Amino acid sequence: MYKRILTSYIQELAKKYPVITILGPRQSGKTTLVKKAFPNKPYVNMEDFDNRSLASLDPKSFMQAYPNGAILDEVQRTPNLLSYIQVKVDEEDKKGMFILTGSHQAQLHSAISQSLAGRTSILKLFPLSMQEIENTNIKDSVEDIILKGGYPRIYKENLPISNAYSSYFQTYVERDIREILQIKDIVLFERFIKLIASRVGQLINYASLAVDVGVSSTTIKEWIAVLEATYILVKLEPYFENFGKRLIKAPKIYFVDTGLACYLLGIETKKQLISDSLYGNLFENFIVMELIKARYNQALDPRLYFYRDISGKEIDLLYQKGSNLIPIEIKSSKTFNPSFLNNLNYFHKQSKKAIDGAIIYDGNKTQNIQNFKLYTPKNCFNLMIDK
Repeated sequence: MYKRILTSYIQELAKKYPVITILGPRQSGKTTLVKKAFPNKPYVNMEDFDNRSLASLDPKSFMQAYPNGAILDEVQRTPNLLSYIQVKVDEEDKKGMFILTGSHQAQLHSAISQSLAGRTSILKLFPLSMQEIENTNIKDSVEDIILKGGYPRIYKENLPISNAYSSYFQTYVERDIREILQIKDIVLFERFIKLIASRVGQLINYASLAVDVGVSSTTIKEWIAVLEATYILVKLEPYFENFGKRLIKAPKIYFVDTGLACYLLGIETKKQLISDSLYGNLFENFIVMELIKARYNQALDPRLYFYRDISGKEIDLLYQKGSNLIPIEIKSSKTFNPSFLNNLNYFHKQSKKAIDGAIIYDGNKTQNIQNFKLYTPKNCFNLMIDK
């Protein structure tokens, strides 16, 4: 059993809110987390046809079966229940009555904003972080974890990686995409998502993707929005400020799980990964997601951006801490090079909000260099801990 860092946070928040909502990709461990955190609550899986039918056809009877609340898993399948939950929690005025999970943020956010605004705390659970994997005494290398990704079942059941992600893609991605977008030609969509994998960590160019896939830019935007909504992709937005130079305004794209990205790129072994021309991009994707997870696992918003101006100067990540900005550079090299400091020094000259700075590299030493700190993948989460 994996100990999820978010557990203590949701238990505390359940003492303050009548409803807790956990969002995240399918198979990220939401069900296991809420069952362990709230072992005495009845559990109802809304993917089950009988449960879904009763909740849809006779929601009053359904709610009467759970007078003290329940865990409702994949509740986006029955959004009509949310208004009944609102009435119930308002009548009872108790904390932690209902624990909801969902894997489609757009559907749930819309329904929650109408029915449960002010009554629920919304949290996100992504696949296992490196910290959570290491806490389970799994001693995989960074390259192993990039290749395997973070879905708990892969580690728990020692699943063959290629087969696991092939099944995941077919069962979840294709099913959800077909249901949401009603795509008739799934081959086009598969071409699209593989192209996205080949451009991981790069600026999104909708027009270029449209030409390569053979669809319109509008369609590409719609497909990316759905992959975001179903927690396959995350967009990293640029940070805007009057630096006296024109800034790049297009977002970057990353995969929530690097294991899925590797599968889409046809990378099946650690040797292939290390020698692949996209290894640096995948390492960056891995670190970006580790820092995002570190924030979400504390029930906090990431507050992460990137910086790039038209002269090509770039900071991989900016962590907004209060009114200050901490620049972060990500390097897949296993040895430190003084040139890693160049962009950090540049950014400090550009912004009065810049404080400190960090370099996360694929080595094993942690130390202070000038005014900056060197981190490894194993301890980079410390950057995101509120102190």
